[in-house]
Amino acid sequence: MARIEHVVVLMLENRSFDCMLGWLYRDRSDFDGLRGDEANPWHRDDGTVQQIPVWNDGSLTPEAASIPDPDPGELFDDVSMQIFGLHSDGTPRMNGFVDNYMRQPASGTPLDPRAVMHCFTPEQLPVLSMLARNFGVSDRWFSSVPSETWPNRLFAHAGSSGGAVNNTAIPLPFLLPSVFRRLGSRGRSWKVYFHDAPQTASLVDLWPQIPTHFRFFDPEFLEDAADGRLPDYSFIEPRYFTSRLLHRVATDAHPPHNVAFAEQLVASLYNAVRAGPAWDRTLLVITFDEHGGCYDHVPPPAAVPTGRPASNGFAFDRFGPRVPAVVVSPYVPAGSILRPPEGGPPFDHTSIISTLSAQFDLGAPLGDRATAAPDLLTTLRLEQPENMGPACIDVTKLKPTQEEMRSLHRLPRNSYQRRLRWPGALMATLAARAAAHTHRARRRVSGRRAIGESK
Repeated sequence: MARIEHVVVLMLENRSFDCMLGWLYRDRSDFDGLRGDEANPWHRDDGTVQQIPVWNDGSLTPEAASIPDPDPGELFDDVSMQIFGLHSDGTPRMNGFVDNYMRQPASGTPLDPRAVMHCFTPEQLPVLSMLARNFGVSDRWFSSVPSETWPNRLFAHAGSSGGAVNNTAIPLPFLLPSVFRRLGSRGRSWKVYFHDAPQTASLVDLWPQIPTHFRFFDPEFLEDAADGRLPDYSFIEPRYFTSRLLHRVATDAHPPHNVAFAEQLVASLYNAVRAGPAWDRTLLVITFDEHGGCYDHVPPPAAVPTGRPASNGFAFDRFGPRVPAVVVSPYVPAGSILRPPEGGPPFDHTSIISTLSAQFDLGAPLGDRATAAPDLLTTLRLEQPENMGPACIDVTKLKPTQEEMRSLHRLPRNSYQRRLRWPGALMATLAARAAAHTHRARRRVSGRRAIGESK
């Protein structure tokens, strides 16, 4: 077994596998990506039908990097139409993305039927593509729920969404037992590193640990990685909000946020872990919580039910569309296409729980879905940590223009953002600020002492 001591997970927002990585390998038959002839019908109001193909025009302007704009539909009913089509016969043909998009409520930006069929090239996403090629990519990682962000993130933490399928139907706070509690009960360390408002702080069983276990990504994670002080499990949340006051832009890749800023976050994460003394004992996973209404061509398979149907009757017996998943470790052979054992379930967010349970001896995973989920230890196929990967990923440090900041600031809050403004996230933010203040003060004192000793 690979000697893994640290598991680090970054979960970004609302992009499908085809949208981000569908064109990663155009010459490999063992990779289930895009051919280029995929299309979706658009049933127009005049009775005509137009086929809208997948596309990319080669540009990566801020506008192109933010497609689709406006944000596609993500509700359970929206995703059902995307998977089964406008005129469903019960077969998941993945042919309802354009029709669903063009039926979204009117907004200030006109709807373009091509928007949800836009897919990035590897050249446009050099960081994510480089890591996928230098380590491994899974083309069989599905979102846990065919719906929005909150239920999918809860599956990653608790193996269940408590019976909820949409963001607005989810009660706050959550009383679900989490994998974080399980880690703590077995003497294992964990931290949540975040940027502005951590969704993870919605879990009630974490509230007593908020003062000690929630920290800012910058500088705490970067310094913990450099000093070899990462916990057994690190869960990282991107920046969800754009702040004109602080001149900081969202890094979550959620449409219509610019994916280039998510790329910068991925690069800084990898560089920090790669330069740290524990690199050869680390498993880094980069994935997305849900597809966000962006096109993917692979029908989601059946899933193990959670035993608690949703109020709309959904039994949680099928997955949502595929999401990008890159697995990074010196134990992963370069160029790997990572799939679970044949005949079993695919990877999904509960694979994070099953991986932690297996690696750190946490007992039975949380719930039936996580118990059935394949873990990621099977992707660590090298006997020794031989694939050290790039020593550093250089990425152009983009700064948003004033116009881009104004445009992002004018965007209406999506349903995920609207539910992040609540006491749990506030507690975590205040605790992280206090810890950062104390940390900076100690470093200043240490620096003055070092200067005094040198004299």
